[in-house]
Amino acid sequence: MRHRKNKKTLGRKTSARKALLRDLATALFTYEKIETSMGRAKVARPVIEKLITTAKKNTLAARRELLGYFTTDQTVNKLFEVIGPRYQSRNGGYTRMTKLGQRQGDSAETVLIELV
Repeated sequence: MRHRKNKKTLGRKTSARKALLRDLATALFTYEKIETSMGRAKVARPVIEKLITTAKKNTLAARRELLGYFTTDQTVNKLFEVIGPRYQSRNGGYTRMTKLGQRQGDSAETVLIELV
């Protein structure tokens, strides 16, 4: 039974889901906006918000935590040098989702998720 299990699985096992979220976050921090499906964006948004909040702390512990999450140092450096200071005075709400319509191949709802 799946009673009270509210996590969105995106049709993937745990390791694949974690990798997908990590890759979406890496792409968003690299390009500052990405186009993806509505379901993926809804699941990725809270993860991205928490990563930015961690980067705002600007401590060694926070840096090590993010280095353990991401696979490249460039993403972590950009978080601490560019994105963290940009949102220092903002209390959440770092991303914006804009609906783009349906994808041609499978009619999935697509969105543009970007940093505000």
